Amino acid sequence: MGGRVTDELGGSAFYFSLAASRLLPVQVVAPVGRDAAERVRSVLDRPGVELAGLTVVDAPTYRWFAEAREGRNVDLGSQDSIYDWWSPRTPPGYRGWAFVGSMRPDRQLEAARQLAGCGLLAADAMRSYVESAPAEARAVLELADWYFCNEEEFAALGGGDAEAFRLRWRLRGLVLKHGPEGATAYTSRGAIHEPAHAGPVVDTTGAGDALAGGMLSSWLLDGGAPDRLGDALRAGARCAAVAISRIGARALAAGGVAGRP
Repeated sequence: MGGRVTDELGGSAFYFSLAASRLLPVQVVAPVGRDAAERVRSVLDRPGVELAGLTVVDAPTYRWFAEAREGRNVDLGSQDSIYDWWSPRTPPGYRGWAFVGSMRPDRQLEAARQLAGCGLLAADAMRSYVESAPAEARAVLELADWYFCNEEEFAALGGGDAEAFRLRWRLRGLVLKHGPEGATAYTSRGAIHEPAHAGPVVDTTGAGDALAGGMLSSWLLDGGAPDRLGDALRAGARCAAVAISRIGARALAAGGVAGRP
């Protein structure tokens, strides 16, 4: 099976919100161009997703380009001029948990700085941005409590031994995504691996954001207990499996995840 898909709804905040809001309420802080605002709202306007922080701007909506190869997406870059029009404005005094998804590194760093000191700050990476703006990417890494990245992004950030990497950057947790081989979470209690869940693989776009949304919401619902991290990672893998079962975020938007496994 093959083909080309254009103008499919997506984005880090989009996938993450659809996965995480199954268990916990989510406040979205993100930009969208007028060319896609109505479509985005039509999908995200649902119980558990607060859209007051979704800002509509007079710029083309962010677009990411990728090519599927051997079960993985190869990052081909993005059209991100929308970030020239928008800066993140997180809720003043916010002290809950937060996930700073992949976005242009200067804007991601702005958001991370605003959220530093919150209850739990997680962040994600994108290979093309790590390579084009390594200083900003590493500054985000320094602020994060938890960090999510795939093997290519991990290598671009210096790679090496995962536990040594976690300690070097003083992370409470590192989640290394292995594509069809699943994901591994590293903490002070050791490593926990979760295989990829079986099912159809149609489009792997957004799998990492869905995994983060499912894992963090499940874990925090349990109070962030260390002994529940394995269950949470399993919940994240389940969300990722749903996400890749159809093109784009269609499976997640259709209600493909109904609570924890």
